[in-house]
Amino acid sequence: MLRENRIRFYRDNGYLVVSDVFPANELAALRRVTGHLVEAARGVAASDGVYDLGPDHGPDIPVVRRIKDPQDQDPVYAAAARSERLLDIVACLLGPAIRFDHGKLNFKPARGGAAVEWHQDWAFYPHTNDDLLAVGIMLEDCTSENGPLLVVPGSRKGPVHDHHHDGVFVGAIDPAAPGADRDRAVALTGKAGACSFHHVRTLHGSAENLSPRPRPLLLFSYAAVDAWPVGERVDLEAFDGRILRGAPTLEPRQDALPLRIPLPRVAAADSIFDDQAAIRGRSFGAKTPAPVAKPETKEETV
Repeated sequence: MLRENRIRFYRDNGYLVVSDVFPANELAALRRVTGHLVEAARGVAASDGVYDLGPDHGPDIPVVRRIKDPQDQDPVYAAAARSERLLDIVACLLGPAIRFDHGKLNFKPARGGAAVEWHQDWAFYPHTNDDLLAVGIMLEDCTSENGPLLVVPGSRKGPVHDHHHDGVFVGAIDPAAPGADRDRAVALTGKAGACSFHHVRTLHGSAENLSPRPRPLLLFSYAAVDAWPVGERVDLEAFDGRILRGAPTLEPRQDALPLRIPLPRVAAADSIFDDQAAIRGRSFGAKTPAPVAKPETKEETV
């Protein structure tokens, strides 16, 4: 469980890092399964329902940018998404009724991991209220050199930025937009087994991995049970089947929040990498260093 001052820190700043959420044995199992899946990608020629592959991918050197829905690919990932230690922390930040929303495993290979442009998750999946967050499980150490998640403190309370370019949703903001405040960004670093938590409206991105160490980040997103997606048709049985704690409801909680619908999209866009293809490099050029973590107090560090 989290101390009250850490909960306040999250609510004020829109992010948190908690160390030692996953013990060594569970971390080893996650790494083992991840290694098997990356190795299996050698036999995959193009992105499919499991893999998002980089442009340099080949059988000799597999370049996996993302494993899609890892919780559906192996029971080890599914168990991690339902970890009671993890859900206890999520409950402190969202409330006792929790729905699993989606998962992904993003990779930044050593000296080659691509940047992800600045964005808010809220732009991709607006809901009737914003009690949603994403958890980043650090499978390896995340340092300021290997492309860690960067967040802008307090941006969860700021504007909902336009993520369109030339009339098309590209999943990224104009870095010069008023209120972006990227110069205040902090890097969410930590030892393997730590977890980062960021609010659905927190502005975030990540620079290139310039280090000799890979950076796999297992991401699971959660929502309050009474947060319903806007503009999506809901399969009620499947929707309620993702409830991990609490009871179903047909009465969404509606908060007066700004939102934009993420349409129209690039034809056949299947991930944030496809969405951002047209503006890639706008914020993070080659050799862009990551900001050094600047926690407000020692207690908020890993």
